[in-house]
Amino acid sequence: MLGRAYYASPVGDLLIESKDDKITLVSFLKTGKSEETITPVIEQCIQELEEYFFKGRKFFNVELAPVGTDFQLKAWNELLNIPYGKTLSYEAQAIRIGDIKAIRAVGLANNQNPIAIIIPCHRVIGKNGDLVGYGGGLDNKTWLLQHEGAFSEQLRLF
Repeated sequence: MLGRAYYASPVGDLLIESKDDKITLVSFLKTGKSEETITPVIEQCIQELEEYFFKGRKFFNVELAPVGTDFQLKAWNELLNIPYGKTLSYEAQAIRIGDIKAIRAVGLANNQNPIAIIIPCHRVIGKNGDLVGYGGGLDNKTWLLQHEGAFSEQLRLF
């Protein structure tokens, strides 16, 4: 069963989609809204997002099913290993997935991450600590990192 819903978050309206019992998309809404079909997994996703934004949730339990190439899936899975409140450089992410030369490819994969916030591509920053690239906009990236406390001692790479 396919599901679709919208969530008004502190960083803007989010579009959430599911297939069967897994979340396939959490993206910043760029177009108008269409009819919603709220499934149990979407209800769970909205509840967990609500807890993340307002009640201190630091990790998500909702099941995910992002669609991408093998390389993209590898890059996105590595994002799930970055702890709440920490950051990682694109270079370090490339090293972790086994190819130091794949820094640009990692950046492109992160930019195409279909499940924003939950797969935390906002936690990836430039090697020198610069906030670069985020599909939801750098203002939202900054907000999310501040929300998680990543600026409490300046940005620190983990």
